[in-house]
Amino acid sequence: MILYHGSTEPVVKPVILEIQRLLDFGKGFYVTSNREQANKWALIKQNRTGNDVKAIVSVYEFDEKWLSDDKYHVKTFDSANEAWFDFIVSNRRETTNHPYDIVKGAVANDTLYATLVLFESGILSKQETIVRLKAHKLFDQISFHNALVLNELKFKECYQLT
Repeated sequence: MILYHGSTEPVVKPVILEIQRLLDFGKGFYVTSNREQANKWALIKQNRTGNDVKAIVSVYEFDEKWLSDDKYHVKTFDSANEAWFDFIVSNRRETTNHPYDIVKGAVANDTLYATLVLFESGILSKQETIVRLKAHKLFDQISFHNALVLNELKFKECYQLT
């Protein structure tokens, strides 16, 4: 399977950064199988950093067998359901330190963050929030949570967005 990572520099050897903002699946290295989503991530990172940096997408090959093999502890969310939502909320609140090597599921991207804020403010119920999140086009993301599993990502190339 081909996976993409959007950034402001080529990432030949992925690492898990110690200092990261609160992310959907916790501290990890994030990729997607959707090139369009990776392009968006690269442009968002470029905009956050400043226009003097480049938007770059690194491309990897990953053997899908590791998503179902017993070698790694994998959590897969097949849909944007209540379990997925609870997992994201706990990670964004830093109330969990999950045991997974790999987590795969839908992206609750920054445009959806406003919906999460409405939930956390008590304006929306959990069910109303999930319904609203499902109304958005959700791409996939896969996060890797330790150095051992990162070795399964094989760097292929990178490209710069213009």
